[in-house]
Amino acid sequence: MSIYRDKGHGCFVFEFDRSIENKRVRVRKRLPKTWSKTQADAFDRKESARLYGIATGVERHRHTIEEAVVVYIRDKKHLKSHQSAVEHLAAVAWAYEGKFIDELPAAAERIVEESVGYAAATLRNRIALLRAACRWAWKKHAMADRDPAERLQIPAVNNERHTYIDVAQLHKIIRHCKNPHARRVIVTAFYTGMRLSEILRATIEGDFFVVLDTKNGDSIRRVPLHPRLAAYLEGHWPPGCKQKTVQKWFQLSRDKARLPGVHFHDLRHSTASALINGDVDLYTVGVILGHKDPRSTKRYSHLNDKTLAAAIGKIGQKVA
Repeated sequence: MSIYRDKGHGCFVFEFDRSIENKRVRVRKRLPKTWSKTQADAFDRKESARLYGIATGVERHRHTIEEAVVVYIRDKKHLKSHQSAVEHLAAVAWAYEGKFIDELPAAAERIVEESVGYAAATLRNRIALLRAACRWAWKKHAMADRDPAERLQIPAVNNERHTYIDVAQLHKIIRHCKNPHARRVIVTAFYTGMRLSEILRATIEGDFFVVLDTKNGDSIRRVPLHPRLAAYLEGHWPPGCKQKTVQKWFQLSRDKARLPGVHFHDLRHSTASALINGDVDLYTVGVILGHKDPRSTKRYSHLNDKTLAAAIGKIGQKVA
């Protein structure tokens, strides 16, 4: 048997050290802490047979999901979301430990069934990252014969928000914001639809905000300056505050304005709503918001009752 108990780590360890056809094959692997002796012995028999098959040329080496995760994390260090990806993949390591890449669907199913207390969106993101890691290993490192995610089902998440505010509610919020820098950022978000991170790195050139390296991959995004906003910001740009400062003051101000359900990102939703209710077409709204996919814009296409009533009222009207 190649299994022994590692009391220091509180788990069983699989250790394979054999000379097969004049080749020494050595493998050592800690097994999941939750595994029983029966599970560890079953793994020993299965893995030992597999290693013999590989060494004798009978079976091709099967890579594990852990190996896929390692190469993905190593190759994707340039991504802004790299650290977040590392944390999310580590958080579900218990579900894919000891599993091969072609067992990805089973690992994902276990994440959904056994994760308790996590938001559906979090589980979806973690499974999507695991899928990305396995596909990367398959495409770029030939660690699988076929797409390991072809049978994978990612849970659907409906996390669309439909919270919008109008100018009067905006004024209530900024009335309670005592930090002038954060106040300017809040007003800018409402009148431009820009994300908070975009606002904080935007420059003003003439009658436009200019943002480099936007979320959807464009090198430059230009957002027109609303006349009221241009007068309000004159001589006071850039805002000169950090993201955490803005978020802190926004939360304090919206709570005092008795609008606790409003998030900072809802200001972006409100921009889209105001534009669409002002008869601006979806294509133009999408350009202003920086969307590449029209479906992204459609999520913001909230129409108020007055707009809907006006649309219905046009039925049967005579064309002038």
